[in-house]
Amino acid sequence: MQPNKLNTLKTEVESELCLNILPFWMSKMIDSENGGFVGRIDGTGQVYPGADKGCVLNARILWTFSSAYRVLKNPDYLKTAERSKDYLLKYFFDKKNGGVFWLLDYEGNMKDGKKQIYAQAFAIYALVEYYRISKDTTCLNNAIDLFRLIEKYSFDDKLDGYFEAFSIEWGIIDDLRLSAKDANEKKTMNTHLHVLEAYTNLYRVWKDDFLKKQLGSLLRVFTGKIVNSQTFNLNMFFDENWNDKTDLISYGHNIEASWLLYEAALILGDELLIQDVRGISLRIADVSKEGVMPDGSMIYEKFFQPRHIDFDRHWWVQAESVVGFLIAFSLSGKEEYLDMGLAAWKFISAHLVDRKNGEWYWSVDNDLQPNLREDKAGFWKCPYHNSRMCLEIIERYNFA
Repeated sequence: MQPNKLNTLKTEVESELCLNILPFWMSKMIDSENGGFVGRIDGTGQVYPGADKGCVLNARILWTFSSAYRVLKNPDYLKTAERSKDYLLKYFFDKKNGGVFWLLDYEGNMKDGKKQIYAQAFAIYALVEYYRISKDTTCLNNAIDLFRLIEKYSFDDKLDGYFEAFSIEWGIIDDLRLSAKDANEKKTMNTHLHVLEAYTNLYRVWKDDFLKKQLGSLLRVFTGKIVNSQTFNLNMFFDENWNDKTDLISYGHNIEASWLLYEAALILGDELLIQDVRGISLRIADVSKEGVMPDGSMIYEKFFQPRHIDFDRHWWVQAESVVGFLIAFSLSGKEEYLDMGLAAWKFISAHLVDRKNGEWYWSVDNDLQPNLREDKAGFWKCPYHNSRMCLEIIERYNFA
């Protein structure tokens, strides 16, 4: 029964990826006039040719189409990945100071040169994925350079972990936030999670001893500091001394971390660490169930002071819940997790997929009405979470 359920799921998500998600980005987001990709399409479908272009968006496009080509071998995906790679290397890399810029204007001129570690990590993640399909050593070498810059400027060699952001010249800055809604703290779960993700991908192709050491250390930061030892939710914000400043539960980050932590341990190959992380990953997946609604969807987050629950169902949270619960099923054998992963996909298919205009809505509210105020594609609305969900399922489940 399980192979039948999972093969059906695989067929459905492959269709979603190849017929809806990826064609949207290839047909609507190409910037034929200025190069690369348009910076924004709003929730109503309006294209903004003059929108700024974010590094996170471009890197996530590069990762998505590189990974899609690696798994599915469609030459159109390779062409799109090459376009993104060329633009990233030409415009986003700071040739003077090293690292990647945070933001460009629509013509490719640097608009915000700050060195947000989150963006450096996504550039590593993407360049390595392109290297995996091309063996382009320029991409691998650039990814290694970014790793060394993160270690040089961001790594806390006294208390461990990574500081959030720096000036264009890698100096100290006051505003460290990824976005206006984030706490202005020196260390965050979110940045550490995506450094972990980037270092995991880099270690797949570059078995460097120092990288191995730092990736192992980062895993121990999660198990020892970021994962709450009492609740197994993720603590989100910290000062430089690792004092917890968290005032919320982020259900999507919980379930996303549950499987990324285990993947990092697997890539490192340390059996004791794998077993330790396996248990912690399952505990995180288990507490993530608190955010699951009867219809299979996962709510966004819960605040403590003042107490408030955000019931919106964001696109990326639903995508990560599918992957996280399916991997929890594979680790535990508990049918409950399988059913939760399948229910999450059923919700996505029924309510988040935009079958008229392509891609997915940013979110739906508690009444299941689509959110058209937020972007369909833009600085944060990228093809990464939903495409990765599809690709993980396609790669993992093949019973033919």
